[in-house]
Amino acid sequence: MRGVGSTEPPKSAGAGFAGAGAGKRAVIFDLWETLIDWDQQAAAHMVDRIDALSGPGFRDRWYAAPNRYTAPVRTVLAEVGVPADVMDEVCEVRLDFVRHCLVPRAGAVETLRELRSRGHAIGLITVCTQDVETLWPDSQFAGLFDAEVFSSRVGISKPDPRIYLHCCELLGIEPAAAVFVGDGANDELGGAQRVGMDAILIHKPGEDPPWPEARAFAGPRVTSIPGVLDLV
Repeated sequence: MRGVGSTEPPKSAGAGFAGAGAGKRAVIFDLWETLIDWDQQAAAHMVDRIDALSGPGFRDRWYAAPNRYTAPVRTVLAEVGVPADVMDEVCEVRLDFVRHCLVPRAGAVETLRELRSRGHAIGLITVCTQDVETLWPDSQFAGLFDAEVFSSRVGISKPDPRIYLHCCELLGIEPAAAVFVGDGANDELGGAQRVGMDAILIHKPGEDPPWPEARAFAGPRVTSIPGVLDLV
């Protein structure tokens, strides 16, 4: 999963098999390229606008910042050289991009509601900048999750086992009672499995995941969020 400031390519494809996660009490989702799309063109435009405001080289400095998804966004922007006099404008540019992207994929909202109606607890674990959390209450996702874990808030990122265990703790379950659904970036599927969760890879029809660990994933796959309903 990528956070704001990246222009890495989206994800995926493949074939799956039914039965993964059967009987699980909780379904935990990734955000980027799972529940929402990553608009590469819009991301590149955002970074170009910030370059123009803060001076050339922002892109490289941003990508080199190890805490860009685990610290307050203004802290990171200041550390990578965004001047104080344009900080508010830069933050608004970032929010415009996230607002543009924070739109559920087809069937996502309906699937989350159906899972809850079936008695599943619903969680979110996302590697993201603080912009996502800022806009979350005004998004269509607000109120649909029983636990929301933003890397920018907790200060850790996938595949750190602590981020999965924290979500399980918030949901009041053991990891073995959960299945994680994601596109496979950041070794997130392997990270989920290593703490005892089941995992499901989501990818777009007719495409292969760009992430080597996702391409090698041997577990079940879906090509749409509603497909998760057949596997849990």
